[in-house]
Amino acid sequence: MKETKEFATESKELLQLMINSIYTNKDVFLRELISNASDAIDKYRYLSLNGDKAYPAKEHQIAVVIDKTKRSLSISDNGIGMDKDEIISDLGTIAKSGSKDFAAKFKEAKEKQDMAIIGQFGVGFYSAFMVADHVTVLTKKPTAENAYLFTSDGVKDYTIEEAKKDESGTTVTVYFKANEKDGENYDKYLESYTIENLVKKYSDYIRYPIKMDVTTSKPVLDKDGKPVEGKYEDVIENKTLNSMVPLWKKNPKEVTPEMLNEFYKSKFSDPEDPLLALPLHIEGTLFYDALIYVPAHAPYNLYSENYEKGLDLYSKGIFIQEKCKALVPDYLKFVKGLVDSDDFSLNISREMLQKSPMLEKIADSIEKKIVAALKDMMAKDPEKYKKFFAIYGEHIKFGIYSMYGMNKDLLQDLLIYPSLQHESPISLKEYTEKMAKDQKAIYYASGKSLDAIKMLPQIEKYKKDNIDVLLLASAIDEFAISMLQEYNKTPFKNIAADSKDNLSKEEETKLSDLTTAHKRTLDDIKEALKDKVDDVAFSSKLVDSPVCIATKEGMSLAMENVLSEQQEKTKIGEETPKAIKVLEINPDHDLWKAIAGVGDDDAKVKKYAALLYDEATMLEGYEVKDKGAFVKNLNDLMLEALKK
Repeated sequence: MKETKEFATESKELLQLMINSIYTNKDVFLRELISNASDAIDKYRYLSLNGDKAYPAKEHQIAVVIDKTKRSLSISDNGIGMDKDEIISDLGTIAKSGSKDFAAKFKEAKEKQDMAIIGQFGVGFYSAFMVADHVTVLTKKPTAENAYLFTSDGVKDYTIEEAKKDESGTTVTVYFKANEKDGENYDKYLESYTIENLVKKYSDYIRYPIKMDVTTSKPVLDKDGKPVEGKYEDVIENKTLNSMVPLWKKNPKEVTPEMLNEFYKSKFSDPEDPLLALPLHIEGTLFYDALIYVPAHAPYNLYSENYEKGLDLYSKGIFIQEKCKALVPDYLKFVKGLVDSDDFSLNISREMLQKSPMLEKIADSIEKKIVAALKDMMAKDPEKYKKFFAIYGEHIKFGIYSMYGMNKDLLQDLLIYPSLQHESPISLKEYTEKMAKDQKAIYYASGKSLDAIKMLPQIEKYKKDNIDVLLLASAIDEFAISMLQEYNKTPFKNIAADSKDNLSKEEETKLSDLTTAHKRTLDDIKEALKDKVDDVAFSSKLVDSPVCIATKEGMSLAMENVLSEQQEKTKIGEETPKAIKVLEINPDHDLWKAIAGVGDDDAKVKKYAALLYDEATMLEGYEVKDKGAFVKNLNDLMLEALKK
């Protein structure tokens, strides 16, 4: 006997809300129905494994059947099934008196942007009404004599009647809306390739086989079993659509590096093996599985505004979200992979991840695991790590500089730099281990390129004294170093900074006496260059070069140049911060001795001053701004010399 039950007024409103508002992607109806089928089998297996004789052991599967004539799709399981009361309770959750309570909670959750109530009301079934004209559910419980058929259009009412079904389990049949209704293509759900793709995308790792008859074209064979050229026939095969056990859920001992690499290449469409494949299986205060990969080459659009970072999100093996941004910090935006956890807080439609302390803890754990794996790579395979750093080192530096240096302690040991004494990059740890006992700082020099840095006049003294210097040729290098300030209590020191460190008393006395003796000439040079430098002084740093530009502690020329270029790109009207520049002169160089001999010829001193500054600018690796003045001064002084 068929019973018709009409939805209450509030239930009608709630059904429409669920069908039209909760889900934004109609494709997920299949995911929800398959997930329900898997849950039903889980419940059956639980009772069977616990010795309940009403639930004998059997092979479980989920069957999908397309019927184009009826415009229907059926999802069948041989799980626990339902009796009449359970149909009303489970499928009629929204239809019963509890609907008011659900509506109130849903409205409250929506207002609070807190939709983490998935699974509390069994709402996944109702996603079918997004695509369905009506839905039937044929179900039988092993302990019940009768099967029952539930029918509803999700609008006005539903019916329940006795029916026939040989095996326990449930078959949900979706009868699709007319094609192009509401501007949607509903016919696509009647194509086997669409269903295959949706199962692969959302339900590939359901633990039970999802099977469907699929028509494939195969060569016709002759009597000897050989293919007949040009002849094919359609063959129907019952195909398993899903992989079932995901790679990240397998016993780690069974997973080989080759399997990890093949999974990466298949999932992310990359012909190359990754630089790093990191499987994670975490149990304790956190429970999650993950596969993390570092590609062997930077994604082509990594520096594009359109690039999307993130890890694919699964919950209980079911695909939920592509590229979840919250799981990856910006400085690790290049990593690819996935995370699977039962602890993720999902919204009611399972389409969005909610912010939660658990999410933040998992993200923090993944970050630390990646950094630890990179440190392990550096220790065990230095050449591979150098390749990694050549591709992604800028991101590590950005990670140190960003967020006010919050991650500097975590990331500082990942830094490697070429140095004066090492062509191959070395770590900060290696540098400090090789320092002389009386060396008080980690010395570095910065510039536009390694070649330009090696030509710096200031570096001559460090070569002579056999002191290593880190060579910083990237725009972000100095910003990262300035955020670090020190490494293991050893401060960083820019060799281009105007510093009197390590001067002997004899050197200090010499410079002081020279400054007093040549005060007028130094003052004349300073006056001539007042718009270009802040001071002029003698230096003990220079060996072969006559002059250099030093800066006061703080901003270097390289940093000033980077900020100036950024200001030009952004066209921001604010004035760019400037370095405090000092023109340092080598008092032992013959050129200075010649200039000092000019005496009171102010005009000639002015020309020499301009040439000294331009030479220092070129030695720093920068272009002379006023090339015309440079050439004129040079020609004038050469002519005067030749006339003598």
